[in-house]
Amino acid sequence: MTLVSATDLEDFAVQLLQAGGFAAEHAMDTAKVLVWADARGTASHGVLRIPRYVEMVKEGRIDPGATFEVERCDGAIAVAEAGNMPGASAMLAGTEKALDVADSFGVGWCSVKNITHAGAVGYYAMQAAKRGMIGIVMSASGPLMAYHGARVSGLSTNPISIAVPTTADPILLDMSTSTVALGKIMHARDAGQDIPQGWAIDQDGHPATDPATVKTLTPLAGPKGSGLSLMIEILASVMVGNPVISEALSGGKAAMNGIALAVDVKRFGDPDQFAQQILDLVRVLKALPKAIGTEEILLPGERGFRLAAERSHSGIPLAAGTTARLTDLATRLNVTKPKGM
Repeated sequence: MTLVSATDLEDFAVQLLQAGGFAAEHAMDTAKVLVWADARGTASHGVLRIPRYVEMVKEGRIDPGATFEVERCDGAIAVAEAGNMPGASAMLAGTEKALDVADSFGVGWCSVKNITHAGAVGYYAMQAAKRGMIGIVMSASGPLMAYHGARVSGLSTNPISIAVPTTADPILLDMSTSTVALGKIMHARDAGQDIPQGWAIDQDGHPATDPATVKTLTPLAGPKGSGLSLMIEILASVMVGNPVISEALSGGKAAMNGIALAVDVKRFGDPDQFAQQILDLVRVLKALPKAIGTEEILLPGERGFRLAAERSHSGIPLAAGTTARLTDLATRLNVTKPKGM
């Protein structure tokens, strides 16, 4: 592992993305999202993604200078076109639009068509929590995960995040509908590690433990994960006339879409009472008798907040494979590496 400070890593990420074709604003948005994930221990959605993002610019799959356009607004609902712009900038703009709408209506829903990979969706839900609102963010992409009962990819991993504001760190659920995100397989490859049985299957439908033999991911809890993924595809894609899965499985080009929702807590009652009741809920959950081998009962996102605070001082570890690929990219793009790499 290589340790790099969060500040140095973010600056390095910005330089790599800009050298790879990203507009300056998009590079900064993307770097913040990626390093936020790395700081929280979610290397699967961190800077290891940068080489692929640069490849996608060359392939024409990311439009590095595209702009966010709101196509229509109808009450609490907005629909926007991202034009294959970098996913981080697209989802940040979509979240901001949902928040603006929620200021007027109490609830804001912004569907964003034709985004690209947006990283950890928890980052966007957190933007709502910072404003004292509940944030709900989902995204849909091409087939990466087996539908329950199938041995080939039939659905995306369709991540979902919900962030709830508290008087301390928000309660932050951030999960994929697959057993693990695809980035976990990528990180295991970079770290030279096998993966646990049950994460993925090979081309014959057998459990895969070598990242190199992974053909597709498995759905979280079988029919529950694939069912949730299907519903997110309907909400994020079919409902705005931009279907992903049916197009991809029929031989067409797979798009990506996102949804950002914001819910204004104070429209439902006294926000101080809400805050106190959240504290009460946290207290009773943490006081439950612990299972054998459990040192502490944790809330969604709690481990990540603690790790981010720790890594703000100690630095962010990068797997050897990630360091090598970023170093190679930096050499090709004539970008100076940060100290320690």
